[in-house]
Amino acid sequence: MKFCKKYQEYMEGQQRKLPAVGFKKLKKILKKCRRDFHSQNNVNRTLDLQPCPHQCSVCDGTFFPSLLKEMSDVVGFFNERAQKLLELHLASGIRRYYFWFKGKLQGNHVALTQEGKELVNYALINAIAMRKILKKYDKIHYSKQGQAFKSQAQSMHIEILQSPWLCELMAFHINLRETKAKSKTKLAFFEGCSLAFNDGKPSLTCELFDSVKIDIDLTCSICLDTVFDPVALSCGHIFCYMCSCSAASVTIVDGLKSAQPKAKCPLCRQGRVYEGAVHLEELCILLSRNCHEYWEERLQTERSERVRQTKEHWESQCRAFMGV
Repeated sequence: MKFCKKYQEYMEGQQRKLPAVGFKKLKKILKKCRRDFHSQNNVNRTLDLQPCPHQCSVCDGTFFPSLLKEMSDVVGFFNERAQKLLELHLASGIRRYYFWFKGKLQGNHVALTQEGKELVNYALINAIAMRKILKKYDKIHYSKQGQAFKSQAQSMHIEILQSPWLCELMAFHINLRETKAKSKTKLAFFEGCSLAFNDGKPSLTCELFDSVKIDIDLTCSICLDTVFDPVALSCGHIFCYMCSCSAASVTIVDGLKSAQPKAKCPLCRQGRVYEGAVHLEELCILLSRNCHEYWEERLQTERSERVRQTKEHWESQCRAFMGV
C-alpha cells in the first residue's frame, strides 16, 4: 500500500478530525506546476526532465505556504494535547483535586496511556508525511529546495520530531511500564519506546513505523555527562538545567525565561530558544530511576551550587536595595 493511502486511512480512522498534511492537494499543486511550465515553454520529449524555474510562482506562492500552515497546525495540536496529558498525569495534591473539579480527570491510567500512544503515532506518521511530500517536491523539480524548506521549518520550531513533548511522551510510557511491572498490573502499554545505554550513555529510542526511528541522545553537550534536571530548548536540544542557565548567562534564581533574545543554543546557534524551554519532568523521573547512583551524586553537587548561587543573588539584591 502506498504511504499516501495509508496516511489517509489513518487520519480518517481517528475519532475526530485532526490537523493533517493535505497529500492530495499538495501533489495536485506539484503536478500543475510541472504541467504549466512545460505547456508555457512548448517543450518536446527531450526536455521533459527539465525542472521548473528556481523562482516558481506556483510552488513558492502555493505549495510552501500551504505546507507551512499544515505543519504549524499539526505541531501546535500535538504540543497542546501532549502538554495537557502530561499535566494530568503529573498532577498531585491540591492541583489534582483542581483538575478533578474542572472535569479533566475523567479517565484512568489506561486512558492516559492509550491517548499518549495515539499522540506518538500521530507525531511519527505526520513526520513521515512531511518528509515524503518534500522528497516528492525535490524529485519533481530536481532540486534541494525541499530539504532547504525542512531546515527552515526546524529553525521556526515547527518540525514535529524536535518537539520536547515527544521526548516527554516517550519517557511517560517507559515510566508507566516500569511502575506497573513492579506492581504486576497489566496495561496495554506502548512497547515502541525504550531507554537504551551505549557505553554507559543513555538515549531514548522509539521505532513505530518502518521508515522512522527516533534516537534522542541524553548526554548534555555542555558538561558531557548524562543530563540532570533536563530541559529542552525550543530548537529541541536537551541540556542540564544549570548548564542551560550558564549558557544563557542567567542565574538559576532568574531562570531561563529571563534569558536575552540574543542568547543562542550552544549546539545549533539558534536565537530565542530559551523563552520556550520545557522542563522535562517525566524524563527526570526516568533517569533518576535508572541512573540512581549517578543521580544521587549529582544531586548533592547541584544542591550546594544552587545554595551558593541563591545566596549570591539575594546578597546582590540586598546591596542594590541598600544602595551599597
